[in-house]
Amino acid sequence: MSPELISILVLVVVFVIATTRSVNMGALAFAAAFGVGTLVADLDADGIFAGFPGDLFVVLVGVTYLFAIARANGTTDWLVHAAVRLVRGRVALIPWVMFALTGALTAIGAVSPAAVAIVAPIALSFATRYSISPLLMGTMVVHGAQAGGFSPISIYGSIVNGIVEREKLPGSEIGLFLASLVANLLIAAVLFAVLGGRKLWARGAVAPEDGGSPGKGAASAGTGTGGTGTGTGGTAPAAVAVRPDQETGGAEGTGIRLTPARIATLVALVALVVAVLGFDLDAGLTAVTLAVVLSTAWPDDSRRAVGEIAWSTVLLICGVLTYVGVLEEMGTITWAGEGVGGIGVPLLAAVLLCYIGAIVSAFASSVGIMGALIPLAVPFLAQGEIGAVGMVAALAVSATVVDVSPFSTNGALVLAAAPDVDRDRFFRQLMIYGGIVVAAVPVLAWLVLVVPGFG
Repeated sequence: MSPELISILVLVVVFVIATTRSVNMGALAFAAAFGVGTLVADLDADGIFAGFPGDLFVVLVGVTYLFAIARANGTTDWLVHAAVRLVRGRVALIPWVMFALTGALTAIGAVSPAAVAIVAPIALSFATRYSISPLLMGTMVVHGAQAGGFSPISIYGSIVNGIVEREKLPGSEIGLFLASLVANLLIAAVLFAVLGGRKLWARGAVAPEDGGSPGKGAASAGTGTGGTGTGTGGTAPAAVAVRPDQETGGAEGTGIRLTPARIATLVALVALVVAVLGFDLDAGLTAVTLAVVLSTAWPDDSRRAVGEIAWSTVLLICGVLTYVGVLEEMGTITWAGEGVGGIGVPLLAAVLLCYIGAIVSAFASSVGIMGALIPLAVPFLAQGEIGAVGMVAALAVSATVVDVSPFSTNGALVLAAAPDVDRDRFFRQLMIYGGIVVAAVPVLAWLVLVVPGFG
């Protein structure tokens, strides 16, 4: 049995054990990375740790730390009320506002995880307060980020168009952008209809001052079970959402007032956006720095924030991605891609490449896998039987819509950002939905974009 096949089978075993034995999948993946890396791939510790996602570790810790402080001092509650006033109480519009906001951020140049890191905590806090499905809100944020992710001036768009140009393939910057935009918009519309959007419309408008029945969110607090296999543990205490000193006007209420701590937190959130988008600073390091400043100024509000960082989510994601790094180091990804590229039937090779892109991107860098797969597609694209424009667009869509997976950066950020949820259940929902996307979208993208022969 080849080393590459062994590494794939071990990954399957990790999934099975984590699902059936309630062991944290990240811990299992670290053990698998050590075993396969040492015994099969002949890697030393440095080679194994080369795949550790240090940047994602800091992003997960920094962003969840900053927004835990924002929840503790009531800033997220103020933002939720402001959002309700913005849409005149139409709660059903908020998921679409979040979709459009993340799409706009990525379209003008934000890296997708940075946009999700900024928007997801606010969106999911809103979902908790107004009893909106966290799966709906989280996936709307991620699909919004991908909808704008391939604009001609975006990071992803620039990278993919650069690869196409370097490989001397026909390209269409607008075609690539529209393919991703339309695909994610259609998926978002289906999600909105299936996950409670119609009921939100039927609910009508709510008064911004009614608090959205915060007690409903409180009822689910503490249901995370950090020790379980897929559990990601630790939820924000619901009590911080409705502290008496956060309201003015008693029972009549005039909304949540701004305090010095909340004003400083809002300034910190704006500073995070400006630093990431305007100065290209690292989102994780920036968030940690801002959180430390707020903690120093208001230690009482921030005392419990460190404990609310999604540590089990960090273990889960970092462990799985470290194992994927071992797979890349030993050549398993390239081995699978080359095996598909050697198939003599171009249309069959095209759909298999789309599936490889989707499956690998659910655990690794979407742009990274496209950078590997587009060159692998060059030989049969050169035969002229497959349109290059349609193939590149299909690969781009297949490799990015799966970022809703809880093992991808965006999915991990959504999972870590959700307050007052049963994280085991939310993890399973994201994993199941991610599996549906992996199974369905590549073949649909192939049928729509590749089979007709665009480009």
